[in-house]
Amino acid sequence: MTPAAAQAFLDENFAPWVRALDITVTQVSPERTTLTIPITDALNRTGGIVSGQALTALADTAMVLAIGGYEGAMSPVGTVTLDTQFLRPASGHNIRAEAEVMRAGRGMVFTRCTLIAEPSGKTVALATATFAR
Repeated sequence: MTPAAAQAFLDENFAPWVRALDITVTQVSPERTTLTIPITDALNRTGGIVSGQALTALADTAMVLAIGGYEGAMSPVGTVTLDTQFLRPASGHNIRAEAEVMRAGRGMVFTRCTLIAEPSGKTVALATATFAR
């Protein structure tokens, strides 16, 4: 699985409102998948910080693509659980999502994602999700 293949899958299969985040796939491997989004006024809420809904959508998308990276090809999965802990306000130029598969079973896949503000490098949120195959 290449970043270009994952980007094409995202562009062809995800909802328009997710694609509106302007997600770029920068890395895909069995160990880690990395995405970025630019911080724009459209994503900011009161106080000039990125909305939690945008961060959670980015994390969920990163974890779906991480499953494809882990398995070497995209496969249909559905989010069963999604938990996001917001650690600090997200601001800067971009948000980087680093996602990985923790365990993949026959019917369920367990993942986690760290969201990092750039250029500060500070972790702004942590997310975990369980997906059904």
